[in-house]
Amino acid sequence: MPLFLGVPLKQISVLEAKCGLQLVFICVWVSTDHDEIEKVAKQFGAKVHRRSSEVSKDSSTSLDAIKEFLSYHDEVDIVGNIQATSPCLHPTDLIQVAKMIQEDGFDSVFSVVRRHQFRWSEIKKGVSEVTRPQNLDPAKRPRRQDWDGELYENGSFYFAKKHLIDKGYLQGGKMAYYEMRAEHRVDIDVDIDWPIAEQRVLRYGYFGKETLKEVKLLVCAVDGCLTNGHIDVSEDQKEIPCDIRDAIGLLQKRGVQVRLISERDCSKSVAAMKLGCMVEVSVTDKLKVVEDWRKEMKLCWKQVAYLGNEESDVECLKKAGMSGVPADACAAAQKAAGYICKSNGGCASIREFAEHIFLLMEKVNSAGKKT
Repeated sequence: MPLFLGVPLKQISVLEAKCGLQLVFICVWVSTDHDEIEKVAKQFGAKVHRRSSEVSKDSSTSLDAIKEFLSYHDEVDIVGNIQATSPCLHPTDLIQVAKMIQEDGFDSVFSVVRRHQFRWSEIKKGVSEVTRPQNLDPAKRPRRQDWDGELYENGSFYFAKKHLIDKGYLQGGKMAYYEMRAEHRVDIDVDIDWPIAEQRVLRYGYFGKETLKEVKLLVCAVDGCLTNGHIDVSEDQKEIPCDIRDAIGLLQKRGVQVRLISERDCSKSVAAMKLGCMVEVSVTDKLKVVEDWRKEMKLCWKQVAYLGNEESDVECLKKAGMSGVPADACAAAQKAAGYICKSNGGCASIREFAEHIFLLMEKVNSAGKKT
């Protein structure tokens, strides 16, 4: 499964829903017939409906899958159908739409975007016709910035009450649209949409500039992050971590203090590498150690980044403003992390995580300067 900003694409929609819908609805479900998607959905806190082969065909529609789901869940009154290919969707939008259904009495609400594009009729090959304007008068052609534009359904989400879906509709009854902001409307339909969507999420996403602060401290677990499970020994027979490269130096040059933490006593091996950073070994409570470091440096948790790998790292990963794990981290650590590296532990994962931090901070700072 390809990763979107270091996490499975399905996780983005699950997190959007958990951040938004769970504030006003009961639970988040993923409908799938795919084992890996089921695994990711459960890992990140969603319930899973295993759809049947009858509604998993190439010709099957979202409505088919929703109707099947409802046939097993009579307790559901309202369905919010979120497309996994719309990662720019913001949880605050979902909260507003849910209120439109629950408080304003709408039976269905769907997403639209505003476009300022002039349409012309299509001429088929072999037909002797001329193209004609569809939404403008060429003799009185307006400037597009002076024109209100048109609303287009973009398929990002559909909310509807059960009684409508039972009749075969996702839109109907007392119906309303929800206009999405331009920065949130990118959907992934073709390959070129993927990097565009990533950049939009970096700049405007729900984990973007509203919550990020400048990272001042990166804590890295030695075990499973700087090492890969094998023992490498130096010429003087001292164990050395496998993955150091210049990542720590890169972080330090950018004003980020790096500290290492380990459940084992690896102080001699770390010292042998002359990394120039503090290391705490034989640690039984990593959260307490990092908490003490944070207070010592007078930082808030949003200024702390943490790279971990094991269950013992989970609480630190949850607390940190930016959290990451190698690709081969345990399931509990992956669930707690905000970024899953493409690299395994001991294979440049700390370098990849550092570059992700700098990329995200640059996007946030750039956005702040323009606003």
